[in-house]
Amino acid sequence: MSQPVHLVILITTRPGRGGDQIAAFERLAPIVRAEPGCLRYDLHQVTGEPDRFVLVERWSSEAALAAHDVTPHMTEADAASPAFRAGPAEVIRLDAAPLA
Repeated sequence: MSQPVHLVILITTRPGRGGDQIAAFERLAPIVRAEPGCLRYDLHQVTGEPDRFVLVERWSSEAALAAHDVTPHMTEADAASPAFRAGPAEVIRLDAAPLA
């Protein structure tokens, strides 16, 4: 049985462009959440920092995540994000089980 995949993605937008990140996520989230294997896909804004975000993802398996990464909607989103992001997102993979 495959293990779930947990991701935390740190996103910083160009100054004043946080609203563009929110709008892009609002369009994308329902599509991603409907994908097979998507268990969680939530964007959080960092308190007091309107241009910094944390995206929390959980996928049922490596295969589900790999399929997600090559969907047309993700390819399109990845191509559009440099217009408002300050740089590439930082993807952090977490171990499947919490330590305590």
